[in-house]
Amino acid sequence: MGVRKYGASVYRSQRWAAVRQQAKRRDGFRCVECGAPGRLEVHHIKRVKTHPELSFDLSNLQSLCPSCHARKTAIEVGIAPLDPKRQAWRDLLKRKVTTNA
Repeated sequence: MGVRKYGASVYRSQRWAAVRQQAKRRDGFRCVECGAPGRLEVHHIKRVKTHPELSFDLSNLQSLCPSCHARKTAIEVGIAPLDPKRQAWRDLLKRKVTTNA
């Protein structure tokens, strides 16, 4: 329970807001996985739960679109990744939508 409280205190802090903005700026306000602009999540490469000392370390952060963030998070918690053909189709559709936007 203590780790969960620590994570909550990270995400509610002013320091997190500042580091989060720095990560987005560093990544050019685009998803580092697919290049999509727009709404971004800032993802901890090494989880806060297991590496709380890296919570505010810029080198441990990456900007991800909601889709890429959900995929990475699912893999981290043990949900199998999509079949490569299905993922390729989703990526193609995402690029098409982003290009036409």
